[in-house]
Amino acid sequence: MNKTDIDSSDLDNESRITLGLLNAVHDNSAASQRSMADNLGIALGLANAYLKRCVKKGLIKVRQAPANRYAYYLTPKGFSEKSRLTAEFLTQSFHLFRRARTESAELFEHCQNRGWRRVALYGAGDLAEIMTLSARDYAVVLTAVVSREPGQTEFAGLSVIAEVPGPGDVDAIIVCDIGRPQAAYDEVCARLPADRVLVPRVLGVSRNASSARGT
Repeated sequence: MNKTDIDSSDLDNESRITLGLLNAVHDNSAASQRSMADNLGIALGLANAYLKRCVKKGLIKVRQAPANRYAYYLTPKGFSEKSRLTAEFLTQSFHLFRRARTESAELFEHCQNRGWRRVALYGAGDLAEIMTLSARDYAVVLTAVVSREPGQTEFAGLSVIAEVPGPGDVDAIIVCDIGRPQAAYDEVCARLPADRVLVPRVLGVSRNASSARGT
């Protein structure tokens, strides 16, 4: 999973970063703090702070390497902690997948019952991919995925578009943006009636927020 995947609900942020660092050290003891930070999508200073914490907890051992560099190694305690966090991540990811699959089925059934055949997805990622799997069981047609990722033109066999389609183009839009779900919901509500903007409960979006801002 990369940093845009469904990971915010799987583990708390501290555990997620710790697991990422333990995996990075396990994969490459010569990895630099800069590369670890980049791979985890965090600031260099934060990576340094977490590495120091892991060393203090006895999870990682640091040794001087040539050219004023450092080599990092997992201790037996570090291996145990990596295994524990990985098991927790996999268990919670499985539960999250099941929840997302159930909620996506409910949304597509909602569309089917109302005759909304043309449905677009907002956001490209794990949640959108689950939606594409669920859509096959219902009388709906996924028209496109709205995403502003540079250079992205296709996702899960669907065309990627940058602008939110209007009422004449789709019957409904399902918000799948994990990184900014509330902002995505508000943006789509500016283009479609609120009842045509569907959101999985797992994203925790407030449907009253947009109206409170006057959209």
